[in-house]
Amino acid sequence: MSLLSKIEWTDATWNPVRGCTKISPGCKHCYAERFAERFRGVKGHPFEQGFDLLLVPQKLGEPLRWSKPSMIFVNSMSDLFHEGVPSEYIEKVVETMRLANWHTYQVLTKRSQRLRDLLCGRLRTAAKDAHIWWGVSVEDRKYGLPRIADLQATPAAVRFLSVEPLLEDLGNLPLKGISWVIVGGESGPGARPMKEDWVLSIREQCQAANVPFFFKQWGGVRKKEAGRRLRGRTHDDFPARIQNPMLPALVRLKHALEIENAALVQLT
Repeated sequence: MSLLSKIEWTDATWNPVRGCTKISPGCKHCYAERFAERFRGVKGHPFEQGFDLLLVPQKLGEPLRWSKPSMIFVNSMSDLFHEGVPSEYIEKVVETMRLANWHTYQVLTKRSQRLRDLLCGRLRTAAKDAHIWWGVSVEDRKYGLPRIADLQATPAAVRFLSVEPLLEDLGNLPLKGISWVIVGGESGPGARPMKEDWVLSIREQCQAANVPFFFKQWGGVRKKEAGRRLRGRTHDDFPARIQNPMLPALVRLKHALEIENAALVQLT
């Protein structure tokens, strides 16, 4: 777990899965892939296998060991709902999130159909936990907008949209039942430009629907220079967070070991 994430809308990252595969235009310049592939073949490095999909059961209990209540981005270096991740393993990840409920979890996916199926099925109870926020990526009209309908079809207590990288004008966003919208431009080598009008349209729609709006960045090759101010101000709105009591240290450790050991047995 990274306790000091550089991602503007979270505090920490937790990666019980590493690696992914591309499925839509938003994946073209994936920052996670670019980072991971730098270390392919480096013996002993967490990304020795580059960006190949890898389950990391020894990481399953990490949030239980972390006492400070934090916002945790789940699988910043992967996609929890990737077709290569067994449903039983996803359930172990969710079990940790439900036990370590003094944290707030941000789960983001491009595989919205599997998210919908699991949240409407075997994860229905967890979907209703307000300390777990379920989100989908929305980069364009063809691939991104349909994901919103899948998310809206779930019983999730908190639903959010990560409109990053925003690649075109999205038109009218269906915001019914949406609790939060993040918008950001693409960054890094080959970054595709984002127009101000696209962002302003989303901001205005969020304001009209009373949906918290977070503007992450303009992006670009030099994203720090471009900054994250929109029409002279920053936008840092969040949904309300749930405050739950923390479990005693020994109980937390016991749960962490049980989840990790059960997953290891399952995978062998």
